[in-house]
Amino acid sequence: MAGAQLRERVERAEEAARRRLLAGRTASGGWEGELSSSALATAVALLALGVVPEEAGHRALLEGGCRWLLRTQLADGGWGDTDRSGANVATSLLAWSALGLAGRVLGWGEEAAMAGAVERVEGWIVGAAGGLGPGELGAALEGRYGKDKTFAVPILMACAVGGRLGPSPQCWRWVSALPFELAALPREWFAALQLPVVSYALPALIAIGQARHYQVPVWGPWAWVRGGAVGRTRRLLREIQPEGGGFLEATPLTGFVAMALASAGAGEGEVVRAAVGFLRESVRADGSWPIDTNLATWGTTLAVKALGEGLPESGRAAVRGWLLGQQYREKHPYCLSAPGGWAWTDLPGGVPDADDTAGALLALRELSGGADREAAEAGARWLGGLQNRDGGMPTFCKGWGALPFDRSAPDLTAHALAAWQAWRGEVGWDARPSMRRAVAWLGKTQGEAGWWLPLWFGNEREVGEGNPVYGTAAVLKYLCRLPEGDFAELGGIRARALGFLLGAQQEGGGWSGGVGGGAASVEETGAALEALLAAQEVVGLAVPRAALDRGLEALLELTAEGTVFPAAPIGLYFARLWYYEALYPLIVAASVFRQARRGWVAARV
Repeated sequence: MAGAQLRERVERAEEAARRRLLAGRTASGGWEGELSSSALATAVALLALGVVPEEAGHRALLEGGCRWLLRTQLADGGWGDTDRSGANVATSLLAWSALGLAGRVLGWGEEAAMAGAVERVEGWIVGAAGGLGPGELGAALEGRYGKDKTFAVPILMACAVGGRLGPSPQCWRWVSALPFELAALPREWFAALQLPVVSYALPALIAIGQARHYQVPVWGPWAWVRGGAVGRTRRLLREIQPEGGGFLEATPLTGFVAMALASAGAGEGEVVRAAVGFLRESVRADGSWPIDTNLATWGTTLAVKALGEGLPESGRAAVRGWLLGQQYREKHPYCLSAPGGWAWTDLPGGVPDADDTAGALLALRELSGGADREAAEAGARWLGGLQNRDGGMPTFCKGWGALPFDRSAPDLTAHALAAWQAWRGEVGWDARPSMRRAVAWLGKTQGEAGWWLPLWFGNEREVGEGNPVYGTAAVLKYLCRLPEGDFAELGGIRARALGFLLGAQQEGGGWSGGVGGGAASVEETGAALEALLAAQEVVGLAVPRAALDRGLEALLELTAEGTVFPAAPIGLYFARLWYYEALYPLIVAASVFRQARRGWVAARV
């Protein structure tokens, strides 16, 4: 296609996408987005509501959730995390358990629809796990999660609560005992304790550990230690539970805590009452629950960066004020994080994290042009304080690192680098030492073919469910903002990353999660194009015009010329738990079309 025609199409698509994105702003000033409904979250909510003491409204919620699960069961009998996902063992086990418990509470056990759904999912589980016995189920979960108990233990607990592991309390012996008593120690020690769950799952460690202790008590001196820790750790749960009742605004985590405490004889306690209140408030009209309430701060920072100068002046002050209002000014009670960071949401359950803090710093730079120095310095220092000794950036807590979701991550590290670079010379904190360590870490962790795997994004259809295209694109995009003269190894790192992305481009011009030929998505194609467009502006990086044009044509086709934005389940939350977000494809497409148009204008094509 002639260059002039492609340019006209891109300009029309940019205008359409920009209008659509601007129309999505909320009255508060930011963007809220919409997370996909989740069979996993819905099943956990049903189990929690089914086991806590009966209260008004539970029956209606149980009925609505069961009907939603029955409607969304896949043809093969299993359930996936989203309605665009294939079946997996975790979600299928939870849905199987939820239907068992809710069916008994509602008296639906003999209904044809319920019985048929249970029979079909049991057939799927037998095919996936080799049987329905506790040993087979435990082995299947171990095969999925390895040594990480963050999700495997709660799922087995849910199977016990749902009556799928045999009679109680014997069935609880299949649920691993978690060292909840360690939570009574100073939280500053937790990184050194090498706990078997990730940092943000502390509430589950406490609640499930107490449930197992209650159902299968230990004897001897340790029983005294554990018994003495019950009250203290339960008080800690209440202290770190947010005002809205939802731990991290996450239905699965909140539901697991509620069902565990109810199974530990504490179903009428304050923590459970607040958790149930959260579940009641967060249910959707169709009876389902999302994986998390919203990603409002994350979506807003992405939208600001995508729109750039396309965000009208009339809205910039409102968005800027909204973002400044989300910065934490005091130590966070959940993780004892220092002031200065941002969370992914504007709701009470948020916790400051590296990715959202970096995103907020870049968005504020775009919105204020450098005026928000006080907030920026606090955020930059906060990121510096979070940096691991290896030079990379974790998500929430420095130094945990025993399990994958607490380790340094390439996408988070590159995002922090871009944020530090944006405010260099504008704030009183010198980020250069941290930046040198971060670039060196990225060089050491880059794959031989030039790729990195991201932490919070994957692709269910790729080998190992990784997403090297998304990870490499995110890192390269941000590394292109750094001055090469400051980092000797930067040129080679960027060149290898660019080579990988060019090699991963499909014949049709788009990108999927890797090089295996999966279906191209708006999110992955857009991410790769953002990186290529950024690389085009770097001296020494040769981006073939043909690759860019083919990519733009593919993105135009995927979005019907900037008018439709189908979302793919590439979001990866907690341990291999999938979602899609309606804003993601719209934001990345608007960003690519804008950058392409600006590039043409700059080159006077």
